[in-house]
Amino acid sequence: MNIWILGARPRTLPAAVAPVVVATSLALPDWDPLNAILALIVSLSLQVGVNYANDYSDGIKGTDSDRVGPTRITASGLATPRAVKRAAIISFMVSAMAGLQLALSTSLWLVAIGALSIIAAWGYTGGKNPYGYKGLGEISVFLFFGVVATVGSFYVQTEKITLQVIIASLPMGSLACSLLAVNNLRDREKDALVNKRTLAVRLGDYKSRIFYSLLLISAHLFALCTLRPGVALTLLALPITFSLIKKIMSGLSGAALIEVLAQTGKLQLLFASLFALGLAL
Repeated sequence: MNIWILGARPRTLPAAVAPVVVATSLALPDWDPLNAILALIVSLSLQVGVNYANDYSDGIKGTDSDRVGPTRITASGLATPRAVKRAAIISFMVSAMAGLQLALSTSLWLVAIGALSIIAAWGYTGGKNPYGYKGLGEISVFLFFGVVATVGSFYVQTEKITLQVIIASLPMGSLACSLLAVNNLRDREKDALVNKRTLAVRLGDYKSRIFYSLLLISAHLFALCTLRPGVALTLLALPITFSLIKKIMSGLSGAALIEVLAQTGKLQLLFASLFALGLAL
C-alpha cells in the first residue's frame, strides 16, 4: 500500500482539491452536496491517474532512471510497468464513472469534456509524441486543473457558467501550474540530459525561477479581480508566498526543492481555503 501511495504523489493532490473547494463556495447557497463530492472524486482520481500514467510512461522510456525527486515506482522496480499502467487505467475509470453520473444529472457535454481530460492526462508523457516533453505541460495543467476543474465543479452544482467563476478559476490554474513549475525546475538538468524539453529546460534556470514567482503572485492578483471584498482574505497567505519566492530565488536546487514542492502544495490549500471563505462571505 505504501508503494501505491508513493506512486500517487500525495504532494500534488492539492491541485485536485483546491478548485472544487473554490467552486463549491462560489455556488452557495445553491450548492449540491452530492455533485460536489462527485466532482471531488473526478478531480482526485484524474490527478492520481495522471501521476500513475506519468510514472509508467517515463519509466518505460527510461527518463526516470536517474531522478533527483521522489522515487518513481516503475523506474525503481517497486512495481511492474504493467501494474502501474493498470493503476492508471483504474484511476481514470473511477474518474469516468463519477463524471458520467454528473453528466447524466446535468449535461451530456460533460462526457466529451471528461474524455478530453483523460486523453490530455495520458498524452502528457504517454504515447509516441508526449506534449509534456515539448514544454506544453503548464498550459494543460492551467486549463484542466484550473479552468475546467473550477468551472466544471461550479456547473455541476448550479447548471450555469458565470464570468465570476471563470475569473475564480484563474488563480487555481496559476497555483496548479506552480506545482509543476517547481517540479520541473527540480528535474531540469536531468530532463535536459534525456531530451525531455519541459518548460523549465526551455527557459533555463533563472527564467524558470521568475516564472514560478510570477505564478504565485498572479494567483493573488487574479483572486482580487473577482471584485468581492471578502477575497482580500487571500492576502493573509502573502507571507508564505513571499517566503517561497525568496527560497526559489535564492538558488535552491535538486533535492532541496522537494520541500519547496510540498510547501507550495500547502500554500495552494491555504490559499484555496481563504479564497473560498472570502467568496462565501
